[in-house]
Amino acid sequence: MRRMLCAAMGLWLAIAGPGFGQTAGAAPVVVELYTSQGCSSCPPADAVLAGLALRNDVIALALHVDYWDYIGWKDTFADPAYSGRQRAYARVAGASTVYTPQMIVGGMDHVVGIRAEEVDALIRRYGAGPAPVTLDVARTGGQVQVRARAAAPLANGAVVQLVRYRARERVEIVLGENAGRIIDYANIVTAWTPVADWDGRSELSLTLAAPVFDSDALIVQVPGPGPILAAGALR
Repeated sequence: MRRMLCAAMGLWLAIAGPGFGQTAGAAPVVVELYTSQGCSSCPPADAVLAGLALRNDVIALALHVDYWDYIGWKDTFADPAYSGRQRAYARVAGASTVYTPQMIVGGMDHVVGIRAEEVDALIRRYGAGPAPVTLDVARTGGQVQVRARAAAPLANGAVVQLVRYRARERVEIVLGENAGRIIDYANIVTAWTPVADWDGRSELSLTLAAPVFDSDALIVQVPGPGPILAAGALR
């Protein structure tokens, strides 16, 4: 247990250490972690995501899948829709299987979730590139104003998605591969909802009803799911 905790802390420091990987003023890069409370390999990746959640240049999102529930512990955050989203990514990538822990960076790059340095290098690469879409989001009470403009017309358009997530929750796991462990989870996705289709040619202007929640993000993504073109966090 002590060895696993030390390894997880080392991964957290590699991602979240002072100034590490930060790009002032850059658009945030979306990192999705596909994880499960029933997966013994996942806690170190959960720790990596917790470090990413502290960064201003990243929108870190934990999507808990349900396909490990049969091995002894039912994940309290799992949703079949998140398993479906991960499988859709696999189909686009031509992969025959899915696994945990897996991170997907920018809607494109698939990485084993504990490979902190590889994830950070991808975040740096995406953050340094030109933004294909400029996104402005602002909350006023229970409404969110969304404006987006593409640098060049989007051949396949885009889907605008509202993601809701809880910043942190602690779970005591009493059965399955992680039995006896108490794990802190970060940025736990509770809903991932498409709210608009955008042709990617004209400027987008939306007003969304979004009651104040723990945390929200707006994500503009090529259908598929494909590359994430822009994202913004709502505080």
